[in-house]
Amino acid sequence: MMAAITGAIGLGHAGDRVAARDELERLWGETEDPLHRCTIAHFVADLQESVADELMWDERALAVAADLTDERAQQYDASFQVRAFRPSLHLNLADAHRRLGHVADAHRHLTAADADLDLLPDDDYGRLIRTGREKIRRALAEGSTDPLPA
Repeated sequence: MMAAITGAIGLGHAGDRVAARDELERLWGETEDPLHRCTIAHFVADLQESVADELMWDERALAVAADLTDERAQQYDASFQVRAFRPSLHLNLADAHRRLGHVADAHRHLTAADADLDLLPDDDYGRLIRTGREKIRRALAEGSTDPLPA
């Protein structure tokens, strides 16, 4: 299943967003595994045409993460810790809420993301998440609902 998920994500990275979204949504319906569902929802959110649909998938990712254990995640990768997933999930929610003008919800998820940032390593992934947090924080302070710059 993870190979199929990775393949669908690759379609999106290659520019075929519709095919990637369709495949990930199909895979969502084929699994109940929290690791698979969290991964699918996290990536399919970014492939949505509307911020409201993106928010719905981001909420699904966070909800499924509550059912995901470190033990299950480490069956796929021994270094995985569920708490280390949460900052990214909360930042996605914070950004979607910000773009929809839901300022209080955006701040709530930004604060939730901060709670687990200490688990992130000082590597490319950790820097990506910390940089994303600062971009969202800055956009909120400016009252912007525009998409974040790349």
